[in-house]
Amino acid sequence: MIDFDFFKRLFDSDNLAELTQTTEGLLWLKLKSISRGTILDEFYAQLNVPSVKGTAQKFKSLYEILLENPQEAHLQIDVFIRQKTALLSVERENSLVSELYRVQHFDWGGDYKNALDKYLIDTYVKEYPSYETINRMLETEIPRAVYGYVICSWYNHWSTILIENIFKKHPKVLPAVGNVKKVDFFIDNIPFDLKVTYLPTNFVEMCRKQEGLKSEFSHLKSTAKILNIAYGSDGRQKDVFAEIVARFKDSALPEAHMALKEITDFRKNLAKQCVKNPRKLIQNLYEEQGEMRFDASNRLFLILIDTADFDASWKLKRNIDALTTTINTYVDAFDSRNIDKMAVSFSHKAKNGVFTAFSDALFVVK
Repeated sequence: MIDFDFFKRLFDSDNLAELTQTTEGLLWLKLKSISRGTILDEFYAQLNVPSVKGTAQKFKSLYEILLENPQEAHLQIDVFIRQKTALLSVERENSLVSELYRVQHFDWGGDYKNALDKYLIDTYVKEYPSYETINRMLETEIPRAVYGYVICSWYNHWSTILIENIFKKHPKVLPAVGNVKKVDFFIDNIPFDLKVTYLPTNFVEMCRKQEGLKSEFSHLKSTAKILNIAYGSDGRQKDVFAEIVARFKDSALPEAHMALKEITDFRKNLAKQCVKNPRKLIQNLYEEQGEMRFDASNRLFLILIDTADFDASWKLKRNIDALTTTINTYVDAFDSRNIDKMAVSFSHKAKNGVFTAFSDALFVVK
């Protein structure tokens, strides 16, 4: 029987694709988006229906009442959500953009894998038995690592607020006011979880391998050896890579500049292919997501690419003009009747089975 518990099972099992495809399923999901805190109580009060105790029971009871007339219920919830949606004012938006422009460097300072505490323990606490050494590092390395983590996290958080606000201002977008996991907003009644990212390094390397090319790092190292360009081999691969790139840029040897051009040209061509057909990239983004944050929600990927300097793509998160133009153009043209073309199937190394979701990608390319 298709009832409240059926849709709850779909949601809990990451089957948002099926949940999305029926009026009743979408009604359940919209109600879920206002089922936290006092928001559900406010909606109850507006409908003037008998209330019950407990948030979970209120959610289920209200859904069963609304199910009697799902079309009317959708209109009621949509109006309520729009009343509850708080958008950034023009002044607040401009102020936020100005604050984001104050960030000059974007360097996490370590390989955190979303766990600063584990990084600090593994890198410093367990590594150095000397009290004097760990105290010295508390004055030097550790503050820099924490600083990088905090600044990058701050920048990502507030730039995401900015980007979500652009979506939410569009009349075809209905926000999920309760900050529900797996749904940030609905576009033309299709729920999406927004993910802002760049052209992934692992995807670039996978595509290079498929074309019989060395990885970028191996390519530069072997070229440096042939050209007798010295570099420090100690430290993180990211730092060694950056040093080789800098030395190649400073070199007078044309072969060094040709090696850098090969890498840049490959990325540019790959970016063009992804813009034209993003399905391969989308599948990669689902399959390479971290195990702890895995889900199969309908995702809308906003891909930021600076073809003049790929490492500077993070700056596009605050480029309000480019973001607004790209997002509004995409949403203007969005048509839920084409949803079947967005279906993507994927597996995950840490999960059993094959998952299906509706997903799309839009690109801000400088």
